[in-house]
Amino acid sequence: MTAQPRRILTIDLGTGGPKAAVVDSEGTIVSVGQASVETLLLPDGGAEQDAEAVWASVLDACRQALAGAAGTKGLIGVSICSQYSSIVPVDETGRPTMNMVIWLDKRGAKSALRKLPGGDCIRDDPLKLLRWLRIHGIPPLETGLDSLAHMRWIMLARPDVYERTYKFLEPMDYVAMRFTGRAATNPCSAFLMLLVDNRDLRRACYNSRLVGWSCLDEAKLPEVVPVDTELGPVLPEVARELGLPGGVTVHAPVNDTQAGGMGCYAFGGSHAGISIGTSSVMVAHVPFKRTDIRHAMVSMPSPVPGTYFVMAENGIGGRAVEHFLEKIVFATDAYADHSLDDKFAALHEAVARTEPGSGGVLFLPWLSGSLAPAEDRRVRGGFLNMSLETTREHLGRAVLEGIALNFRWLRGPMEKFVKRSISHLVFYGGGAKSDLWAQIIADVVQLPVHQLAEPDFVTCRGMALLGFQRHGLLGFDDFKGLVPVAAVREPRTKYADRYGLLAEQFVQAYRANRRIFRALNR
Repeated sequence: MTAQPRRILTIDLGTGGPKAAVVDSEGTIVSVGQASVETLLLPDGGAEQDAEAVWASVLDACRQALAGAAGTKGLIGVSICSQYSSIVPVDETGRPTMNMVIWLDKRGAKSALRKLPGGDCIRDDPLKLLRWLRIHGIPPLETGLDSLAHMRWIMLARPDVYERTYKFLEPMDYVAMRFTGRAATNPCSAFLMLLVDNRDLRRACYNSRLVGWSCLDEAKLPEVVPVDTELGPVLPEVARELGLPGGVTVHAPVNDTQAGGMGCYAFGGSHAGISIGTSSVMVAHVPFKRTDIRHAMVSMPSPVPGTYFVMAENGIGGRAVEHFLEKIVFATDAYADHSLDDKFAALHEAVARTEPGSGGVLFLPWLSGSLAPAEDRRVRGGFLNMSLETTREHLGRAVLEGIALNFRWLRGPMEKFVKRSISHLVFYGGGAKSDLWAQIIADVVQLPVHQLAEPDFVTCRGMALLGFQRHGLLGFDDFKGLVPVAAVREPRTKYADRYGLLAEQFVQAYRANRRIFRALNR
C-alpha cells in the first residue's frame, strides 16, 4: 500500500491579507487560498487593521486551501509567517483589545511620544542606543516604525487599552495564539520588538536592560521560546471550524522575510534571494551578528540554528509599478477614464517594444523614502532626463529598470556585508511572475536570475518545508532540492555598458537630489 503523503497547512499573513496553501513533503503546492484585509489610514499618521477581521480572513483563506486539497488526510501541522513590525494587543483569551497597529503607523515617532503624558520616560540617549545595537542589532527608530514604538504609543496614548492588555503580539504570534491559545514569541518573530538578546542564538530571552529602557511592563510581553518550539495542538474549536483532524500541531512562527529566505534556500549556497512584492528585499545568510548602519542592513536570527539572515529592505518595489499604472497611465480623473482591466499585460506589451535603457530616462523608485543601501525617509521618486522624444513606453520600462537599478546599488554593500561574491539571484514574490522583469534584472545587475516556480507562494513553501523539518521529516540540506526553478535568465553582456552608465547616474541622482528632497519633505 502507498503511504499517505504528509501535508502542512501554511499561512502567510501579508499587509493586504493572508495567503494559505496546503503543501506536501516534496514541496508541491497542492492547493491555495487567499483573502483580503482593509487597512485604515488615520489622519494622525495611524495605520490600523481590525484584528478580528484579520483572523476571519485567515480562516477564510485556510478554508479555501483545505477545500482545494480534497480533504485533510495526511495533514500534520500548521506553519505561520506574517508581515512584521506590527502589534496586536490581546486579552488572556487572545482576543484583541484594540485594532492591530501595523508597520505603516507613524504615531510612535519619538518626537511625538515625548509630548504625550508620561512620555518623559522615553530617554533613548546615544549611549543607550549604542548598547541597544550591540545587544539586539537595531536600536529604537526615530520614525516610530518599529514594534517597540507601537507598544510605547499604546502605553502612553491609550492607557485604557494598555491596562486591559494581557500580551502584545506580532501578527504571526497573534495568529498562532488564535490557533493554540498560547501567547508566545521567539527571536525570529519578535525581532522588531527590539527587546530580545540576539548575541547568542542558543539562548532565547529578553534582555533585562532593554526591557527596563523600554518603559514597558515586562508582564505584558509574551514568553520567549526557541524558534523550533512546538506551541501545541490546534484548539478543538478551531479544528472543528476548519475540519482539521486530531493531532495537528503548530510550531513557532517566523516573519515573512525569514520565510522567504527558507523558500529560496537563502540560508545556504552563494546566491542571494530577491523578492518584489509591495516592497523589494534582498536576503542572504551569515554566521554572525552584525549591523551596518551606513547601508541600513542588519543580520537577524534565522530559523536555521546558528545562522542569521541579512535584512536588506530595498524600498518600494511592485507598489511603484502599481502607482505608475493606476495613477498615471490608466487613471480615472478629470482628464478622462483610461481604466483598463489587465494593466500589467499592457505594460509588458509596451515595455517589450522599448529598447533597454528607456531612451536615457531614469526612474527613481523612492516613493516613500529610500531604504538599503542608503536610508532616508524624506527622499522621493520621479523621472529624470525626459525629452520631447520620451514616450509612455519609455516611462514604463524606466520604472522596471529603476527598481532593478536599486538592487544593483544594493549588491556591492550586500557582498561586503556577507563577505563573499553573490553567484546569482533567486527571484520570488509577485514580481517574479514577469519574465520580462526577470530579464531586466539580470541585465541591470549583471547576474543570472533564477525565477522560482509559483513565486507568489514561495513563503508558504518555505514555511511548509520548515514545518516538515520541525516534524523530523526533512533536513535543512533537503531544502535545496525542493525549491523548483521555473526559468533562468542570463545577463546579456551587450547591455552591460549601457546599464553601467545608468547605474552610475542613478546613484548620483540620489546624492544630488537628496538636499532638495529633504527641503521639500520636512
